[in-house]
Amino acid sequence: MTSFNAYLFFDGTAAQAMPFYQRVLGGKLDVMTFAQMPGAEPQEMSAATAARVMHAMLAFDGGQLMASDTMDGQPPQPMKGFSLTLNKDTAAEAETVFAALAEGGQVTMPIAPTFWAERFGMCTDRFGTPWMVNGGMQQPD
Repeated sequence: MTSFNAYLFFDGTAAQAMPFYQRVLGGKLDVMTFAQMPGAEPQEMSAATAARVMHAMLAFDGGQLMASDTMDGQPPQPMKGFSLTLNKDTAAEAETVFAALAEGGQVTMPIAPTFWAERFGMCTDRFGTPWMVNGGMQQPD
């Protein structure tokens, strides 16, 4: 069986982003900091590096979202050239998730009816992650 997961990189905000995604998407979240890494010597790391997320995984109904922070001192790279796409069963579910993701972020395309779904919207969340949300997909005739 083949699976496909998104892996996001944050500049020190993964510890805030991943619980936010858990609140929005549900599921089980596992987080490991650089200090918790097997064989790590936290006393040999800066406090900033030790606290950064080495790996996080959110397993939710319909998928997995993984993330980590970049190493302390690496210049941040903006997320670009992609969107995470979330397909919800109903328009109401899509509206709820879209509102949560867009809060504190930027709406690129307000959620509204389209020819392929009862609802579709695009936003970038407060952590810089771009999203496309569909709800109530139209069935071909």
